[in-house]
Amino acid sequence: MSKKWQITVPGSTANLGPGFDSIGLSLNLYLELTVSIAEQWEIIHVTDHLPQDIVIEDHLIYTIAKETAARFNKELPPCRIEMRSELPYARGLGSSAAAIVAAIELANLVCNLQLSTQDKLNISSQIEGHPDNATASVLGGLTISQMDEHGVVDTIHIKDLDASFVVFIPNIELKTSKARKVLPEQFDRGYAVRASANANMLAASLMLKDYERIGRYMESDLFHEPFRSKLIPNFDEIHCAAKDAGAYGTALSGAGPTVISIIPNDIGEQFVVKMKKQFPAHEILLTKPDHRGISVTEVLNDVLT
Repeated sequence: MSKKWQITVPGSTANLGPGFDSIGLSLNLYLELTVSIAEQWEIIHVTDHLPQDIVIEDHLIYTIAKETAARFNKELPPCRIEMRSELPYARGLGSSAAAIVAAIELANLVCNLQLSTQDKLNISSQIEGHPDNATASVLGGLTISQMDEHGVVDTIHIKDLDASFVVFIPNIELKTSKARKVLPEQFDRGYAVRASANANMLAASLMLKDYERIGRYMESDLFHEPFRSKLIPNFDEIHCAAKDAGAYGTALSGAGPTVISIIPNDIGEQFVVKMKKQFPAHEILLTKPDHRGISVTEVLNDVLT
């Protein structure tokens, strides 16, 4: 009987304001691959919003899995993959990082690479170019990370944030590469000191789980939001409406265009109802942090074990 695996990876939000390229938070929105060894490659997109016409050789899952196997001098065998996703593409919810993490795990399983968690953090962050989304998808929870010049990731991992998050997803895509083009090449010293101090205070507030301060410093970014917010539909209106409805704070999710608010747990449903009335053109979802990170389940006779 051939083996079959289910790989589940959480999506993520990054930055949370001034934590630029270093702070990530996993969310309970998931990418799921059901994988089995096959005679030829087949990737089936089960979810409607996933594109249906990608050539296998150009598919991110295939290319990253093949690259990972090659790093260890292994040849990737053909696989049949059913792919489901709750993560909209190019919306700032870590869809590419989740796919990279899933593809690395795919290679790990079918090539028996026996990768450590640190290996997965390093490889996924190297491919992404920064460790924020990737570390959150691997570990779950909140991650504060740094990647050195050798591609080695150091991560502080924080679990059990006792708050909810609401994402405002517009019906437009914004690729990170485009969002980076609007950023300044350099900042003057005084500006950089203020921006760095705000990032430090956000990180400290997250570690202390001081939600009022988290919200305050989420809204204090100077690194990217002042420049990217002009690309985001209704950014200022969402910011003000969320604050009026009881949010601790609101920021871009990653590079955008999704906007994310941190809110007390006890106002979740009423907050979403109110925001849906005010912003009917957005998909608005109530989410929680995922605390499991990537998980793998072996499937026997189509029964998870």
